[in-house]
Amino acid sequence: MAALRILFMGTPDFAVPTLAALHGAGHDLVGVRCQPPRPAGRGKQPRPAPVQAAAERLALTVEAPVSLKDRAVQTAITALRPDIIVVVAYGLILPQGVLDIPRLGAVNLHASLLPRWRGAAPIQRAIMAGDRETGATIMMMEAGLDTGPILLQDVLAIGPDETAGELHDRLAVAGAELMISALDGLAAGRLEPRPQPAEGVTYAEKISKAEARLDFSAPAIELKRRIQGLNPVPGAWFEIDGERVKVHAAVAVDGPEAKSGMVLDDHLTLACGTGALRLTSVQRQGKAVTTAAEFLHGFPLGTGRQIDASG
Repeated sequence: MAALRILFMGTPDFAVPTLAALHGAGHDLVGVRCQPPRPAGRGKQPRPAPVQAAAERLALTVEAPVSLKDRAVQTAITALRPDIIVVVAYGLILPQGVLDIPRLGAVNLHASLLPRWRGAAPIQRAIMAGDRETGATIMMMEAGLDTGPILLQDVLAIGPDETAGELHDRLAVAGAELMISALDGLAAGRLEPRPQPAEGVTYAEKISKAEARLDFSAPAIELKRRIQGLNPVPGAWFEIDGERVKVHAAVAVDGPEAKSGMVLDDHLTLACGTGALRLTSVQRQGKAVTTAAEFLHGFPLGTGRQIDASG
């Protein structure tokens, strides 16, 4: 494979496997761009993004501009003479002036089978919608939101109990491998971008804090998927006696007709709008993750106790 001069742009953990794969494949990483350090931890001290930390471990030159619209920033990118820009979850918009710099353009790794789930939260939305499969897409970048032509795609089945965190990690690795193949094909002139289909377009809206609170009037299967899709971040929860309880895992089961949110048995099974939800892994505030039995030992909830959307 011909080595390419690559400017890499990415920020979170999801982007790190691709950066490592590019480095391992022998490409010339002429620079790395990520978002600036953000306050984190109890002390709220600025913490470098995962990509910055990874780039520094690889002795790569990394910068964290606030914006790519500044002319000086674009001039500095031009001076690097990149053949291509590789973007993975960067978090900043690439203006046309930046997209036009590399001779091969810019390519992006997106965590869905485009055009399904364009936007900010494709992994979570796929799980919450009950999709049986998703995948990684390598596309050429253009001005629109995830609208560019497709180079390669890799399909991954979604496990029935898979969480967003687990799927995130699998897609990050699969996407890194797919990116190497895409760059190989581009460099050799074997890959022709194909337009995205006009049918099947959906948008993965950013996850809101309000979605994390469980409303037991919803069908049990929808709540189970929400718990999976919001695990580990931000985490689904309900409130009882003024205390927030995070739910890490649950099973949708059949249940008798009962008011939504009612405790049905001593296994932490709650009535829902349709069916019932058996909570199997929960966490009280400031406590470790426990089984339902362990939770009920310290926080007894008698059968018939009511938990509703308002707490």
